[in-house]
Amino acid sequence: MSTEFVRHFPIFAIMLYFLGAFLIVMLGKVRALRHGIAFVATAGPLALLIALVKPIMIDGGIIAYWMGNRVPAGGYAIGIALEVDALGLFFGLLIATAVFVSCLYSFRYMERDDNVPQYYTLFLMLAGGVMGLVLSGDLFNMFIMVEILTFAAVALTAFRNRANGALEAAFKYLVVGCMGSTCILAGTILLYAQARTLNFAQLSALIPGNLGTSTKLAFALLFIGFSTKAFIVPFHPLAADAHGAAPASISVLISGVLTKSGIYGLIRLTYFLFQTMELGTMQFWLVFLGSVSMFVCVTMALAQHDFKRLLAFHSISQIGYVLTAVGLATGLGVSAGLYHAMNHTLFKGLLFLAAGAVLHETGTTDLNRLGGLAKKMPHTTALFLIGAASISGIPPFNGFASKWMIYQAAYQKAAETGNIGFALVTIIALVTSTLTLASFVKVSQSVFFGRLPKEYEKVQEVPFGMRFAMGILALLCILTGLFPGLVTKYLTEPAARAVFSVGTYINSMMGEGTIILQNPVVNFAQAGVWSPINWLFLLIIALLAITIVAISGKYDRVREMNAEKPEGKYDLFFGGEESVYSQVGGEDLFWGFKHNWRHYFGFMHELHSGVVNDYALWAVVALALAIVYATIVL
Repeated sequence: MSTEFVRHFPIFAIMLYFLGAFLIVMLGKVRALRHGIAFVATAGPLALLIALVKPIMIDGGIIAYWMGNRVPAGGYAIGIALEVDALGLFFGLLIATAVFVSCLYSFRYMERDDNVPQYYTLFLMLAGGVMGLVLSGDLFNMFIMVEILTFAAVALTAFRNRANGALEAAFKYLVVGCMGSTCILAGTILLYAQARTLNFAQLSALIPGNLGTSTKLAFALLFIGFSTKAFIVPFHPLAADAHGAAPASISVLISGVLTKSGIYGLIRLTYFLFQTMELGTMQFWLVFLGSVSMFVCVTMALAQHDFKRLLAFHSISQIGYVLTAVGLATGLGVSAGLYHAMNHTLFKGLLFLAAGAVLHETGTTDLNRLGGLAKKMPHTTALFLIGAASISGIPPFNGFASKWMIYQAAYQKAAETGNIGFALVTIIALVTSTLTLASFVKVSQSVFFGRLPKEYEKVQEVPFGMRFAMGILALLCILTGLFPGLVTKYLTEPAARAVFSVGTYINSMMGEGTIILQNPVVNFAQAGVWSPINWLFLLIIALLAITIVAISGKYDRVREMNAEKPEGKYDLFFGGEESVYSQVGGEDLFWGFKHNWRHYFGFMHELHSGVVNDYALWAVVALALAIVYATIVL
């Protein structure tokens, strides 16, 4: 395959999504044709980006693609351009994978809904917007893609408009999302007024070292704009509302795709456009925001009674891990953060699809009404448990591998700098992981185990197509946990090197010699190693032991039931009260913990009022703080 033809793959990947959306508008009334178009429009970009792994990830190339074959002239870049390095390709692969799996799941999941053609049109518009954002080499084009993905996400949040809270959630997302988009537009305008170019690579060459007042204001605006897309604190309530109201297949995209677009924007902003990550204060700012998001959102998840809202808060908690690791500004830290971003897309997507399966069969995600579904939905239960083990950081699943790297990266940063604060980050991450595990013990008990309510006795397993989509993500959760060396070698380390290779990025787009900037040596050495294969063997042995004990115990009970026993001899003693089964609901488990922390949870309850005016005020306050920070520190 010629190199010239391969250069077109990024634009093909973007346009396939938009072309699919257009064709479904025209031809989408026929179910089989609609599904065929959606399948090709989502499988095609994934195949195209996989084909770029060797030339970009392995061989270290960068694709610079000018629309209309225009090239820089007179010292300024003319026209729209795409630039795809290992970082952009990494996020593109995450997006394409999540979109493809979600599309497969949608074929059966959305059958009961009205206006299905409109769903797939918006679905593909959202996918195209996010893909265009991460592959674009033009700042204004990034803004256009942000607008497309924002409005598509708002419409999809309100898609099931008869569901409780759907329209309200969409309105909140519209208000604060538009505030974020406006910040990105205003920041772009300020940079254009100063540099007279919108090309990202050229801006990255011109802005560092020329930070005037307007440029610092542009940094603050862009930082807040991309933060709203990542849903980090204080924008996390939007994620809970949107996830709770949107179809599960869209929750996968909001969690696994939209949040990554925000993280991608923050990386490009801090490492490339302004090159501020050498500042200790910038590192502290990102690590602090990541740690706060990590801890606050996991505690909010413990207080939830709705399956999808609980997963939504966990989603932002895991994004906190990613932002914290990226903020360390070390090779190992960035690689670990990208690894966890990938894992988050996989296990969080799996968990949302499992929640969608429960909603599909029972009609509710209320943890206090569910229970015992493992008897009726064994495959969904098994797949959910894989996702729960992954997000909780249990070996040998992928969440453990990336969290282990984050712990090491934070500890190494503390040792190198002598700053005890980075060691505290390790402790916060460990506590957050423990609370995550506790939260999923709660979900497992409330939804899948215990006694099955009578109203769900006729529940059946979800269709094969939905289980197949969940199975893909479950398999990837296992494989990326068992073979971390392959993941880091071929995916995260090349992407992390690209993060620190600003000079190569600029020269690839603008021409060799545009800037003389020595790329630093990136160190990925870890303080220790671990063997996931050994952990897998231990897990298999433990499961076999549990199975043997369970089977033998069942045999013993059958034998005892058939034996003659004196009446009353083996009756259990209950202290005089009648033996009554009590289901442990979502609000009962960890009641003691929540009682001891009642002042904290009371404060958080008052803070999260659910009023859109309050959330808009948070955005204004966050912007004001970002402006003060940029003015004083940069």
